[in-house]
Amino acid sequence: MSEEKLNAKADQVSGSVKEGLGKLTGDKRTESEGKAEKAFGNVKEKIADAKDAVKGAIEGLKK
Repeated sequence: MSEEKLNAKADQVSGSVKEGLGKLTGDKRTESEGKAEKAFGNVKEKIADAKDAVKGAIEGLKK
């Protein structure tokens, strides 16, 4: 797993924890921040996947 993808997963987990904490405490702001952080992690993961796919395609063309 690439470092970018690992960081994206960490953002997703952190966002989920923050969202859950917000729900548990009734803090809508923390809950919203967690949801946003989780969504940002998802976007970062998709970007990392796309980069990996492009790198794989390039490597395939080189062979």
